[in-house]
Amino acid sequence: MDDSIYYKRTVVKELVPSAALGKERPVRVFLPPGYQEVMTYPVIYCQDGEQFFNFGRIVTHMNRLIFDEGIDPAIIVGVDVDTSVRTSEYAPEGERFAAYTQFFTQELLPYIESKYPVRTSPSERIIAGDSLGGTVSLHLALDYPSLFCSVISLSGAFFRETQQRIAEEADLSWLNLYMLIGLDEREVKTERGTFDFVEANRNTRLLLEERNCRLTYEEKPGKHLWGFWQNELPEAMKLFLKGLH
Repeated sequence: MDDSIYYKRTVVKELVPSAALGKERPVRVFLPPGYQEVMTYPVIYCQDGEQFFNFGRIVTHMNRLIFDEGIDPAIIVGVDVDTSVRTSEYAPEGERFAAYTQFFTQELLPYIESKYPVRTSPSERIIAGDSLGGTVSLHLALDYPSLFCSVISLSGAFFRETQQRIAEEADLSWLNLYMLIGLDEREVKTERGTFDFVEANRNTRLLLEERNCRLTYEEKPGKHLWGFWQNELPEAMKLFLKGLH
């Protein structure tokens, strides 16, 4: 098969108005091969949208899964972030966290769902993120279970606040979570300090398993970098998109 089919893409740039954030938020929307408005599609919402598209190569992965593995096509929405306020939007203790989750649930979703034929059941509305993007994605599912139950976390920053939030739940059997962690992530430098992501993810795994979360947990050699996450992303996507009709 000609490789060029994997790299063809229709990506629409949108500016989503937001009263919660006080200004428009750029998003990019990938429409899969053969896209038709009369059909409906599962949707993957990505935090750090620009990185998921450029460094995660999520669009190329989606095309390969469609053409090579017969996976049902999905629409992908990459939500861009201003790196200067990323931590305050994505970290549960961040000052813009409440505004960002309000934007995501009350402004972004209705905007996308009014313009694109995305499915709206929680199992077909997947949220994905890396590091703190994984954190905010998990918190969105915990705080809005009627909206989200499918989460992809690439080396999620699951520290004290997140572990306490999980501990508040008695039953997480409704939550379907993919967790990836790299064994070389013992001392990850972030703007909030240096953290052991391996220990944090292992502790979080135990909390989730105790609450019967439907968990797929992957631990393998890898650093806290897109070079690691990019290669594992297709398996995560397949996990959630396989068998959706």
